[in-house]
Amino acid sequence: MTQNGGAFITLEGIDGCGKSTQAEYLREWLAVFCGLPAIRTFEPGGWSGGALLRRLLLDEKNAIAPDTELLLFLADRSAHLDSVISPALSEGKWVVCERYTDSTLAYQSFGRGIGLDRIESFLNVCKFREPDLTIFLDIEVSLAEARLRERGKLDRIESSEGGGFMSKVAHGYRELAKRHVERIVTVDARGDALSVGVRVREAVTRRFGVAETRQS
Repeated sequence: MTQNGGAFITLEGIDGCGKSTQAEYLREWLAVFCGLPAIRTFEPGGWSGGALLRRLLLDEKNAIAPDTELLLFLADRSAHLDSVISPALSEGKWVVCERYTDSTLAYQSFGRGIGLDRIESFLNVCKFREPDLTIFLDIEVSLAEARLRERGKLDRIESSEGGGFMSKVAHGYRELAKRHVERIVTVDARGDALSVGVRVREAVTRRFGVAETRQS
């Protein structure tokens, strides 16, 4: 947590795990039921100039080499931190962010095959702020893919390299969770969204001791 009382929470997981829904549930719970100043943001593109980068990275029409993809994600994160995340934390706000550095490692290293050491060297140079807590929404690839099919059109990342790609990413997330047990909490993302939301709130309460000020 920051000296002003805020905290930086990231939500991670493969496409279709429910990050967007759970991020909004968590922001609402923190703000409405716990009385804490909280914002929700996302990567890529969660800053004033990020829409163009988001379209470039996710439009399925764009053919982007893995190294270029990596550097674009890092550039997006740098701007996102400078313009959204860091200012909010300095004001004592709670920041709930969909995707962050663990996504880079899971997708670009375990998924795309860029060396983990190489990506970590980039991250060390960038000196990105580490989250106070990361919620990893763990789910079977088959279930996540079924959810994506129900949602409709896939973006460029979601449709990458066939079904095996997402299995590699899921494996990457699980490996990262084992390596960073002090920061990453694994939450079962199966079941209905409200039940998963309860598990997410329990993880946040255990870490920060936050309590509801009104009945949910």
